[in-house]
Amino acid sequence: MKISARNQLKGTITDIKGGAVNGVVTISGRENSIKADITMEAIHELGLAVGNEAIAVIKASSVMFAPERISNISARNQLAGKIVEVKEGAVNGHVTLELPCGERIKGSVTNEAISELGFREGGSAVAIIKATEVMVGIE
Repeated sequence: MKISARNQLKGTITDIKGGAVNGVVTISGRENSIKADITMEAIHELGLAVGNEAIAVIKASSVMFAPERISNISARNQLAGKIVEVKEGAVNGHVTLELPCGERIKGSVTNEAISELGFREGGSAVAIIKATEVMVGIE
């Protein structure tokens, strides 16, 4: 399957917390974990279980960036890395982080944010992703 979402992080399901309607699935990779808040129906239909391989799928437009970790924020996913690419367009640009494990996260942000936050290749940043913005895929 090919999809347009720029971010696809493979890992192993290490936890599933079920609720009445939604559940939180934790997918752990080499050095990071991603939490996805998805429906219980999807968890059952995909046959998700602890120990299964899964892919966290995140659209670039769902990724926010900060210069450093934020301690008081509701977003469950914060991934620190090195900025390896900054591409500015007419209004928006793309920032690409390389995580310590070598995987990359790309986000779409305004040129104004790139400038104000001082994002440059070689700098550091943190990708912030709400758990509700993470889709889960299986192969």
